[in-house]
Amino acid sequence: MNKSEVPYGFGPVKWVTTDWLEEHLEDEGLMILDVQPDIHDYIKVHIPGALYMSEKTLRVPLGGTPGKWIPPEAAQALFRRLGLDPDVPVVVYTGTGLFKGWGDGLEQTMVTYSLVRFGHNHVYVLDGGLDKWLEEGRPTSQVFPHIEDSDFEATVRDDMFLVYEDFKRIKDNDDVILLDARPAPVYAGKGPWIRNGHIPGAVNLPWASLMDADNKRLLKPKEEIVKMVEATGATKDKLIICSCGTGREGTHEYILFKHFLGYPRVKLYEGSFTEWSSFPENPVVTGKNPR
Repeated sequence: MNKSEVPYGFGPVKWVTTDWLEEHLEDEGLMILDVQPDIHDYIKVHIPGALYMSEKTLRVPLGGTPGKWIPPEAAQALFRRLGLDPDVPVVVYTGTGLFKGWGDGLEQTMVTYSLVRFGHNHVYVLDGGLDKWLEEGRPTSQVFPHIEDSDFEATVRDDMFLVYEDFKRIKDNDDVILLDARPAPVYAGKGPWIRNGHIPGAVNLPWASLMDADNKRLLKPKEEIVKMVEATGATKDKLIICSCGTGREGTHEYILFKHFLGYPRVKLYEGSFTEWSSFPENPVVTGKNPR
């Protein structure tokens, strides 16, 4: 990412550098949301002015199926408590976590996707996250900010995702590329599901392969990312359907294709392999090939 271009991206999601954020820490028209994996990570260290949110508040079972996004009225209550305003930019960041060290980097894409899904208009992703911030010796805090409740009105942007029936109907169309963001061994059949493998036709593009090897919150150079995604057949004339295990890894590739690369047609199959494999009549494929 070129620092002269930040905030960089398309639509309601953009990326910012650590340089940019430090320069804008005191801006009144900016909020900062810490989504580290554990609340104790935030208590131990956070970027000055940041308030804490757990990504786990965003999903609950629906009809017994796990991993479903909360209803809009629940999102509205949550976002109001956080003091969010859909037109006030919010920077989202995460880290490995100094308290327990179990962060994988997906916290910030899961929260970013969900904020936009429920109506936020300006979300900034901190490229490199807290790990890069700390590595560069930038200021930190243990002080909690004072936040007033807001009047956030949640809406569902249902053009961002596919429900099961629509996914099943279009997934094999000629103009569709279905991606699976899970690690290659899981895609091939090593996983916790009742039937392991992947959805027929899904092409494996592990989300972590698009990130820096030492920091899964830091994007690889754009030219490298473009080569990797085009090698899968995911070109801009196609409808890109992002999927994974539960929808969480897919949020990474959804915001990357839609908002970083500027692809015109991108959807997240939120139910992903967990929902697909729960129907006994649905076939699954093992091995490294899509079919």
